[in-house]
Amino acid sequence: MKTFVYEKADSPEAAVRDIDGEDARFIAGGTNLLDLMKLQVETPAKLIDISRLDLASIETRDDGGLTIGAMVPNSDLAADPRIIDGYEVLSRALLAGASGQLRNKASTGGNLLQRTRCYYFYDTASRCNKRSPGSGCDAIGGVNRILAVLGTSDQCIATHPSDMAVAMRALDATIVTLNRDGDRRRISIHDFYRLPGSTPHIETVLRQGELITHVELPKPPVGKQAYRKVRDRASYAFALVSVAAVVAIEDGKIASASLAFGGLGPMPWKDATVEAALVGQAPAPDVFAAAADALVAEAKGSGSNDFKIALARRTLIATLRDLTGA
Repeated sequence: MKTFVYEKADSPEAAVRDIDGEDARFIAGGTNLLDLMKLQVETPAKLIDISRLDLASIETRDDGGLTIGAMVPNSDLAADPRIIDGYEVLSRALLAGASGQLRNKASTGGNLLQRTRCYYFYDTASRCNKRSPGSGCDAIGGVNRILAVLGTSDQCIATHPSDMAVAMRALDATIVTLNRDGDRRRISIHDFYRLPGSTPHIETVLRQGELITHVELPKPPVGKQAYRKVRDRASYAFALVSVAAVVAIEDGKIASASLAFGGLGPMPWKDATVEAALVGQAPAPDVFAAAADALVAEAKGSGSNDFKIALARRTLIATLRDLTGA
């Protein structure tokens, strides 16, 4: 690990004021950043510690939704009665991620900004356009079993690793930020992440020095909720495929559906055509199969991750079957 300057911020405004260059980083729980620094994948010259900021509360808004501070630990968020009762898919996604010790430390804002777990990103001897733009991508044609089959480019096939962010996308979350000018932005999670294209090192729409302060959830959705995660072992493993689903049925037909997917793309994945294949239909195997076909219509394997395409179909169908009782 290289040497760096360490400062503690006493307010969000001070934090964004002190983040004075591209080589500076915010650090909260540090469960991802510190690993990257030890491997010299990330080499910040300055760390601004935001872990003591007053951003660790969960507030109920007048509209029935919730405002979640960026410093709320994953374990606290998963255990909050309002989350368990109204946003079960989020609680289940959080409990499916990492270990209890990591959930106690990992923050809500930091979870949204996790870097990929692609083997080549972590190996500084390998070519990686995300780590070193323009160097190439050894994952293409390499060991890519855990990597993406949707939304990839010829520059990068990395997956986004978060479970929480998948559920947040199914719930239509909004991310609130603060910049150095004191201005706040509200960014829909649907607009927050970027596809790799020719710039895989640019992963979100955050600007230099912009700080996530809160996440807003709309009022609890109507319908049943589920989070299904398929992984190589029962605990502490990233998703091969995951599905966050909220489905409502009225008069024997699917009235609404919100579906997001992990393990398949470079961001928490959502495709309106999947939901459109379900809404207005009576739950049935052929309807579920049509939705699954829509999900993988543009999927492209890279060799050892080809199996994910069939696995994604089966996982979605199983989730819909359990939610609807069909």
